[in-house]
Amino acid sequence: MKISDLLKLSTDNLRRRKGRTALTVIGVVVGTCAIIVMISLGIAQNQRTDAMLESWSDLTLITVYNYTQSADTPALDDKMVAQFQGMENVVAATPMYQFQNMNGQLYAGKNDRYSAYLDATGMDVSAIESMGIELVSGSYLSGQQLGKNKIPVMVGEQAAFNFEDTKKSYRNPNRYRWAETDENGNILNEPFFDITKDPLTLRMIYDYDEQGNPKTRDYQLVVVGVVKTDYSKQGTTGILMNIEDMKRLEEEYKKLSKGNSSGGGTVIIGGNGSQKVGGYNQVYVKVDDVDHVAGVETAIKEIGYETNSMSQYREDMQKQVASGQMMLGGLAAVSLLVAALNIANTMTMAIYERTKEIGVMKVLGCKLSKIRQMFLIEAGFIGLLGGIAGAALSLLLSLVLNNINTWLQALAMFLSQFGIVMQITNVDIGALFGMGGMGDMGGALSVIPLWLILLALLFATVVGVLSGIAPANRAVKISALEAIRHE
Repeated sequence: MKISDLLKLSTDNLRRRKGRTALTVIGVVVGTCAIIVMISLGIAQNQRTDAMLESWSDLTLITVYNYTQSADTPALDDKMVAQFQGMENVVAATPMYQFQNMNGQLYAGKNDRYSAYLDATGMDVSAIESMGIELVSGSYLSGQQLGKNKIPVMVGEQAAFNFEDTKKSYRNPNRYRWAETDENGNILNEPFFDITKDPLTLRMIYDYDEQGNPKTRDYQLVVVGVVKTDYSKQGTTGILMNIEDMKRLEEEYKKLSKGNSSGGGTVIIGGNGSQKVGGYNQVYVKVDDVDHVAGVETAIKEIGYETNSMSQYREDMQKQVASGQMMLGGLAAVSLLVAALNIANTMTMAIYERTKEIGVMKVLGCKLSKIRQMFLIEAGFIGLLGGIAGAALSLLLSLVLNNINTWLQALAMFLSQFGIVMQITNVDIGALFGMGGMGDMGGALSVIPLWLILLALLFATVVGVLSGIAPANRAVKISALEAIRHE
């Protein structure tokens, strides 16, 4: 007997008993729908969680601090940064080097009319792009040298708004320009000057003479690129320069000010109270994937450093989502168990009704394996039909969930025509199952990817086949002679 013949026999038998087949399929529909909706709510909630955490900080970024309780922990210096860079799954590692005690000011415009406090960050130029700092215009720093008193830099796209007009009083609102934007994110007003074209001066004040006049040294900052302002990424709001240029400026300042500056360095305090001078305040480590953050962070902690990342917050929130999914998972498990029992019962009844047919097939020489396959195919068809209907129902429910607030508002407007006032608040469906709390964050409440549909169909089919194994085995054990005499 060919496989096509088995398929035809199986489908014909299911069509002959449409009512029984439909009732059996319903259990599979409910179970499949519950599984898909359960997973879709979890996927959507995790996406919303990641979006929220990413707005706070980069999910793949680890901050390594100089703080340690062990005297044996090495200094957080260039050697250690190189060790971080060599770790598995690490994309880049760089210090975020900043002046702490350097007296400096930024100037622009004719006669240094516009000024701003020095907000500069030094980074390893090879790590800037890898750290996710997005280029708006120009180019990234490449370690180029422009001369003794010329320093290539990158600036944040809103850095020019940090400047104030020194020719106007502090009480004059026109002394400042604010980076106000419209609903599309477009800047409504322009800054005092074009920071990418107009000369930009860093003035270092390293001492004062006997008359109180400042002793200064000027450096020309040459803007080679503009980066997108991202408050979750350090260095994107002001001046970004090569860390080597930053160190050079620091050394020159120390010499001119006779060493009265600690610069961007730090003091690492060991657990025994000893001090290790040197190292960076903090180092940022970029990981290739959010799922690898925890492993890299653990490796860094084993060296002896304190770290911080969004990984722990993300993990805790995912546990909360998983606990909520268990509720729907229990419902899905019960539904599928009932469906499996119904399939087994349906197939058992079909065997009794077709006992004579089975006997004739055996007498005609049909292999027992083919008879078994016929009943397994029927059971698999029931599971597949239930899976298809369950997937369709879950897509409909997902559509309802994702638009429930819109539809409720439409309902409220409709009822208002009849004088009925309906107070509408945003509904977070996930909260009903212990997975909510972020209904006002935006984003879909339910996300059903294609792989989830295919997986659900496969699972439903497998449940059907497994449920049909016992009845199929019973069918092949029936005696051919007794089956023929069966009424």
